[in-house]
Amino acid sequence: MNFENIHYTEVDGIAEITIARPEKRNAMTGQMFADLRSCFDRFAEGDARVAILKAEGDKVFCAGADLTDPPEMFWHGVPEFGFRCDKPIISAISGKAIGAGMVLALMCDFVVVSEDAELIYPEARIGVAKGAVSVLMKRGPMRVVMEMMLTGDPLGAERAYQVGMVNHIVPAGQHVEAARKMARQLADNAPLVVEMLKRLGLDTLGDTPIQTLFDTSLRVDKVMNSQDAADALEAFREKRKPVFHGR
Repeated sequence: MNFENIHYTEVDGIAEITIARPEKRNAMTGQMFADLRSCFDRFAEGDARVAILKAEGDKVFCAGADLTDPPEMFWHGVPEFGFRCDKPIISAISGKAIGAGMVLALMCDFVVVSEDAELIYPEARIGVAKGAVSVLMKRGPMRVVMEMMLTGDPLGAERAYQVGMVNHIVPAGQHVEAARKMARQLADNAPLVVEMLKRLGLDTLGDTPIQTLFDTSLRVDKVMNSQDAADALEAFREKRKPVFHGR
């Protein structure tokens, strides 16, 4: 499965999803988030047991949302926001992970970074934010996450590793191979046990307000954009009883 800027491969039980827009620092458009979701759906529904999320180039993992073509709703392509997947997902980060790109990477179950990686959330300086970063309060120490959110200062790889924001820190250029090694170990374990324990673990943490907000928005949008809703409005205008079909 290959989209213009999002690529999907699957070999020996391990899926790899690659953000491939290095000329734009792998900044994400709305279409890219939709394509990313399609790749995650394929992974969730297919035979692969583990997925690795990575990017082309070593200088920037992802510069976040493309502000020249900003996605209205990027959350649907982010794990534990737009979708729930019981299979483990590993992000492999080199260089800068910025804004929505940082949230995307840190919402994966495991995070492998190269020693030159930086986690950056600049929205407080830019003046535009949708609040998704607040979910990271469940993925790292409160004071570290709060400082990162409100100051916009970069969090380096070594500090991120020390405070438990990432699983492994490796020499520059070795992040993908390290992620593949971890993926192989996970893929060789009992899949039903791995999936059960992942879901039980995340359910123990519970959802944050921003996740609940997004889940509610999805449910409301599903109703308001349904054929039933359109038929109901037409029936109201025509002063007749609507017929519902559940779609």
